[in-house]
Amino acid sequence: MNKSPAQKRDLMRERLAYVAARLMAEDNIADFAYAKRKAAKQLGALETQHLPSNEEIEAALHSYRALYQHETHPDVLRELREEALSAMQLFSEFNPYLTGSVLSGTAGEESDINILLFSDDAKAVLLFLLQHNLDFIDGEWKTRIGGHEETVPSYTLESESGTQTHLIVLPENARHSGSRHPDTHADIAALTALLAR
Repeated sequence: MNKSPAQKRDLMRERLAYVAARLMAEDNIADFAYAKRKAAKQLGALETQHLPSNEEIEAALHSYRALYQHETHPDVLRELREEALSAMQLFSEFNPYLTGSVLSGTAGEESDINILLFSDDAKAVLLFLLQHNLDFIDGEWKTRIGGHEETVPSYTLESESGTQTHLIVLPENARHSGSRHPDTHADIAALTALLAR
């Protein structure tokens, strides 16, 4: 029985998701879009309009790490989460939330830590960094707040191990917007509980 065009598309999406996940795991690629393009090139599917979503690749990445990196990945993830917790405790006055691959569990050795901080005073985090003599690179982060695309300040710290921690500063009202979900955002208590498991 021949597969319908829709079934072939779904099969190709699955293959693309798996190859992109393998590339992310083995080559320490953090950029989903880049991993998708590289996977499409490897599979000769550059023209496809049916690339897998980031969520599909993340699911494939969880499977890949569980299957092929089950001995090393838990330790890597634990170290990143412990590093994230230390940073969150340092910035506790800004009600930090961990987000991204370190929380979701798909992070690898080269992954960055993403922490959301909340303050209506845009300079408060900058002053905190300066008062504590922390080396940082300042930048900007594009995000959606209240349905609008906005550019907010961000600061990047680098640990002795080379791990980068991005601090994204959002206004206080974003903390109460209801968009914080336990699967995608963890405060200090939630991350501490996750590490205790």
